[in-house]
Amino acid sequence: MDDRCPAAHPEDPTPCVGPVVVTVLDAINDGADGCEHHGARILASLAAGRVFALPDAPPGVATRVFQAADSIRPFCWVAGPRTDPSQLSHAENREQHGR
Repeated sequence: MDDRCPAAHPEDPTPCVGPVVVTVLDAINDGADGCEHHGARILASLAAGRVFALPDAPPGVATRVFQAADSIRPFCWVAGPRTDPSQLSHAENREQHGR
């Protein structure tokens, strides 16, 4: 799948949705540019990840990616039971802990 953005994880089978519009950085500032879809999916899988809009991106794109990542489980393309907090989305963890 060479036509996917650099933020698409090799094991994530989903296609890109739209153009490359964000950069997602991990805790040590390694990063990848991506479409909104893969930007959100990879951001959800990072500890202390951050997202930034590219200069020509539409307004609000980084916020949309950040908000979408909140409800996506880390490595959401991996099947199997998810019970550990590290396997749940940030939103699920807040809900379980009443925050």
